[in-house]
Amino acid sequence: MEKKILIIEDESRMRRLIGDYLKREGYMVIEAEDGNEGLEKFQFENVDLVILDIMMPKYDGWTVCREIRKKSTVPIVILTARSQESDQLFGFELGADEYITKPFSPKLLVARVKALLRRYKKDGCSNNTTDLDGLRIDTDAHRVFIDDNEIELTPKEYDLLVFLVEKMGKALTRENILDGVWGYDYYGDLRTVDTHIKRLRIKLSGKSDYIQTIRGVGYRFEV
Repeated sequence: MEKKILIIEDESRMRRLIGDYLKREGYMVIEAEDGNEGLEKFQFENVDLVILDIMMPKYDGWTVCREIRKKSTVPIVILTARSQESDQLFGFELGADEYITKPFSPKLLVARVKALLRRYKKDGCSNNTTDLDGLRIDTDAHRVFIDDNEIELTPKEYDLLVFLVEKMGKALTRENILDGVWGYDYYGDLRTVDTHIKRLRIKLSGKSDYIQTIRGVGYRFEV
């Protein structure tokens, strides 16, 4: 099925540029020129991924990201001229999966979109699961359960959890985690790891102590 991508960007030339590259890869593109229109189209269109600008009229990107995350774990890529580390960290705290600053490479953007869509599945079920004393990970369907209750993780939160589980019992530095989850070509701040660990612990609730902090080193996953 053709994947739908919603571009929420107030610059028409930028929307066309991004849309042209995505259409060449076979994606269906939906456009919105401000935050209000973006939220309306997200509500009525069954989109698979959102590309979101920050500085927009009516509702800014922060508000849009926050509202989407209240109801969906669909991948969100923030694409903005705001390059300060504090902005990037705030975006991740709100639930964004990628933060790309302008000017940018359209080919790199498409590559990030493809990677996120490969890892994200809206639904599905399988028997390929890992059960860790009440924390169950279905790696085929990309679903996570705590005591049979499903918890909603963003693609990045899911990737982080799976990476920690794969390295269970090992002490991991922030650099290890950044390379393993975000990739060697990611040049973000190490605090990105702390931000996502904090969000993941909140969602794991009673199982949050599985992610242990190792003072002066980083983190370790231990059941």
